[in-house]
Amino acid sequence: MPTDLLSQLHAALADLNQTVAGLAAANPKPNLLPLFARIDELTIKLPRDTDPGLLHYLHKKSYEKARLWLEGREAENKAGNCGHV
Repeated sequence: MPTDLLSQLHAALADLNQTVAGLAAANPKPNLLPLFARIDELTIKLPRDTDPGLLHYLHKKSYEKARLWLEGREAENKAGNCGHV
């Protein structure tokens, strides 16, 4: 799997996480749509042999879980409504 693509995806997810964390104090509120679009764009580029768990998180828009997965912190993810961690 291309590590550059994963690095870009991680950076986009981290940027989203940081932006969301600052929403309460932000004035004006940031537009999150470009961040979501970038994550979707990178997700589409992932190869077919990408880990199914990561793909599941990305397709279900579980961006926090995807970020933790990319950071090697999968154990911190809690089970979701779908029964998948």
